[in-house]
Amino acid sequence: MKKFFLMGAAVCAIFMMSSCKSKESAYKKAYEKAKAQQTENTTTVTPPVQQGTTTQTVTPVTPAPVNNDYSNVAVRNENVTVVEGSPLKQYGVVVASVTIKSNGAALMQKLAGQGYNSCLAQAQVNGQTFYRVVACSYDTKADAAQKRAQLEGQYPGAWLLYKK
Repeated sequence: MKKFFLMGAAVCAIFMMSSCKSKESAYKKAYEKAKAQQTENTTTVTPPVQQGTTTQTVTPVTPAPVNNDYSNVAVRNENVTVVEGSPLKQYGVVVASVTIKSNGAALMQKLAGQGYNSCLAQAQVNGQTFYRVVACSYDTKADAAQKRAQLEGQYPGAWLLYKK
């Protein structure tokens, strides 16, 4: 009787282990579904080909404000104190905001090495100290906004600071 019981338990265990395996067809179906979704989300636009013309690759860019109108560019008003670096003019282009002064100083030195007139400014926000790494500063908002647009490729999230 024990032999039949052990034999039955072994057959059940083998059956259970073999039924839990993932099938290759399941992986293949999931892969094909993901590929189909990827091709649906990717749209290809091919311009009409004319004889005697050349093909050009067009890279989309963020359009500059019309007529250099930078009045809609957002500016943060903060009471800041320059801790290190060059003096801060009315508008500054902030490329980073950190809580550790040495991290901000290292980035400021890197910017200075790249030729920027950078500085490190300290600001109190909701009782916490932040160090603003200002790449460059200008007297006019338009000049600062133009430089921010240039720096945003290298420093995404760069913003304008208006010194109170």
